[in-house]
Amino acid sequence: MANSSIEWTEMTWNPTTGCTKVSAGCKFCYAEIMTRRLKAMGQEKYKHGFKVVKTHPETLAIPYTWKTAKVVFVNSMSDLFHKDVPLDFIKDVFKVMNDNPQHVFQLLTKRADRLSEIHEELNWTQNIWMGVSVEDENVTSRIDLLRTTNAKVKFLSLEPLIGALPNLNLTNIDWVIVGGESGHNPRPMKLEWVIDIQEQSKNANVAFFFKQWGGKNKKASGRTLNGRTYDEMPTIKSSSINATPISS
Repeated sequence: MANSSIEWTEMTWNPTTGCTKVSAGCKFCYAEIMTRRLKAMGQEKYKHGFKVVKTHPETLAIPYTWKTAKVVFVNSMSDLFHKDVPLDFIKDVFKVMNDNPQHVFQLLTKRADRLSEIHEELNWTQNIWMGVSVEDENVTSRIDLLRTTNAKVKFLSLEPLIGALPNLNLTNIDWVIVGGESGHNPRPMKLEWVIDIQEQSKNANVAFFFKQWGGKNKKASGRTLNGRTYDEMPTIKSSSINATPISS
């Protein structure tokens, strides 16, 4: 586990490592770059590199040791729903999350097809937030597949946003995150794309979180929109989801 600089979570927990690219949003994969660095540093967990998907059963005990409630991004360095992750191991990860309702676990996948195929075999407790990555209109079908699942909280990560998304269907979606690409040669994100998604989220009463503009220097680019930050999060109140800003 590790504390995280990702704005919409507190820490990361990686029961699996490694992945393979499936769409345009994967082009400059952050996890791939970090895996190379960690492997070069001699980190045992990353010795197989990024293209080899490995499970790490020894990590399953970690969430039981946390003494205070956490918000946790699960598998920042992999995709739990990759075809090479056995269903039994996915169930083991879900058992850990089921056993620790004091924590919020955030899962994100680009493999919404497998998610949809196996979701009924998983126990979706209220503390498990399930999201899909959507970088442009070519992969909006992931949203429809997410909608079919039994996840109690469903969210979209529109990052890296590399195209307009003018016709989002936000039915039964609880949270939208938007962010631009960063790195040495990032693809640009246009202001009008972000404003349009913000308006769509507002009209659908969906929590909106603007993560970053990205660019070669993402710190300099910042994360303000319309002169302010947008940090809305889905919260659970009386078994319903409401958009509640955590800061502004």
